[in-house]
Amino acid sequence: MSGWGFMSLSDSLSPSMKFISKTHDFILIVVIMIISLVLYLSYFLLFGSGYSRSVVGSEGLEVFWALVPMCLLASLAVPSLHCLYFSEENFNPLMSIKAVGHQWYWSYEYSDFDSVSFDSYMMSDLNVWDVRLLSVDQSVILPVQESIRAIVSSSDVIHSWALPALGVKVDAVPGRLNQSLVRSEKVGDVFGQCSEICGSLHSFMPICLSFVPKPQFLNWVKIQISC
Repeated sequence: MSGWGFMSLSDSLSPSMKFISKTHDFILIVVIMIISLVLYLSYFLLFGSGYSRSVVGSEGLEVFWALVPMCLLASLAVPSLHCLYFSEENFNPLMSIKAVGHQWYWSYEYSDFDSVSFDSYMMSDLNVWDVRLLSVDQSVILPVQESIRAIVSSSDVIHSWALPALGVKVDAVPGRLNQSLVRSEKVGDVFGQCSEICGSLHSFMPICLSFVPKPQFLNWVKIQISC
């Protein structure tokens, strides 16, 4: 979870976000090591007696600071590329949903079911259990522990369908379809927001996905179809 004073990433609810968090932690460790080494060498070059003269023209040192950055860049590139391809891969999704951005709300369609579509607006009259600026009048109901393909587009300007806890951020571009994999390992609500500055009410078009057990999801679909 996140809140004031929280310095880490959001809790990971999907396999892709867990991999992103591990990659982030690894890169952070490498960056701290580099900064510590640079500060250590800078101190002795500036204040070490005779140290700066001893390193001038040192071939071994030149080879060292040429090879070490190459190895560090390679160690950062491999997990980063793995993370990129892992996030983009669709592993045989169970179903598909389509999210269309509008100024300033989202509309959703369940492509695998007839007549299941709705608009999702931010709630202005909140209950005790609602989250300010994130709760919506109609959440997207999805089955937990299932891979869902999210197809994202826009009807007017560029939006961005972003869910940090799932490691998902897809640009919604007019006239174009982008896709991503959505999956949650836990039952509950997952919140997000449009992360593209799309107009004056940009911050008031939240996203809410409610992950429920599969039988409950099927019952919800039957109710929606019969309405």
